[in-house]
Amino acid sequence: MEKAYLVLSNGLVFPGRRIGAPGESTGELVFTTGMTGYLETLTDPSYAGQIILQTFPLIGNYGLIPADFEGDSFARGYVVRELCDRPSNFRSAACLDDYLKERGIPGVCGVDTRAITRLLREEGVMNARICRSVPDDLSAIRAYRVAHAVALAGGGRRELPAQGEERFHVALLDYGAKRSILESLASRGCRVTVLPHDTPAEEVLALHPDGLMLSNGPGDPAENSYEIAQIRRLLGKLPIFGICLGHQLAALAAGGETVKLKYGHRGANQPVRRLSDGRCFITSQNHGYAVRSESMAGRAKLSFVNANDLSCEGLDYPALGCFTVQFHPEAHAGPRDCGFLFDRFLAMMGGEAYAQG
Repeated sequence: MEKAYLVLSNGLVFPGRRIGAPGESTGELVFTTGMTGYLETLTDPSYAGQIILQTFPLIGNYGLIPADFEGDSFARGYVVRELCDRPSNFRSAACLDDYLKERGIPGVCGVDTRAITRLLREEGVMNARICRSVPDDLSAIRAYRVAHAVALAGGGRRELPAQGEERFHVALLDYGAKRSILESLASRGCRVTVLPHDTPAEEVLALHPDGLMLSNGPGDPAENSYEIAQIRRLLGKLPIFGICLGHQLAALAAGGETVKLKYGHRGANQPVRRLSDGRCFITSQNHGYAVRSESMAGRAKLSFVNANDLSCEGLDYPALGCFTVQFHPEAHAGPRDCGFLFDRFLAMMGGEAYAQG
């Protein structure tokens, strides 16, 4: 197996072995803590522009299962401790390495992922490069930034029919939406019209939908000034539910602020506390930015906080008929503690003045 290197922007070098596609790639290095769900992680469009590091030591043991994909992969690289080349699962169609090669994603295995994760937790997210030889000049690595990621990850217009009897029609602005969000709505009787991220507000309203979903997506939320302006024009016009990037964009549209976290929240074991009753939920998350809670004073009511760092995890806008969460209630590959939030959205579309979560 060909030798490869993971070179960090601070100058540290981790030698390993090449996996995935040939070639070299630079990206923002982030870690995710899920013990399972590597397929959902790798195919989550929210990782656009990033090199994904899996903290769980063995990856690929249940192979490649296309039915579990969340979307297209826009990751810049993949880093694991050990990549299984003999998967064992009756649903597996191929090895994970085959997918990395097919998608043109370079990777490296055999590195100390625990040491790299501890470094990122101490120093914060940094850029890195997967390469065949260590460069003398690190300036290009240090200069890299994730930019225009929503335009890259967002999809075109399409329609997903309701499963069973149609109860509601939902318009979904696609900033890099996970397939499981659409399926969570469809399974509850919603026909979903997926719209491009830059769809003008008047085109959304012209569909006369019962509600609007603001999807997850990648990158710096503040970069999306046009999308924020459209959401500002839609607030108060129809029931709105925002997830992850959609949560952040809604907050910016309402006049709030966002901040980049030191190393973000990524994985299926993120604890979130509901402020109304103190109940804690274990959630699936993937984000590097957060809404500044203090910037939302007088604009929205804080509904959920992260139990580890107390960052904003949810906001309610009763006067505007909108609520948003930072975590992923559709939660593929789990846990599914917060699926009730989709039911709350349906209750709002059904005419409840402002359904509570």
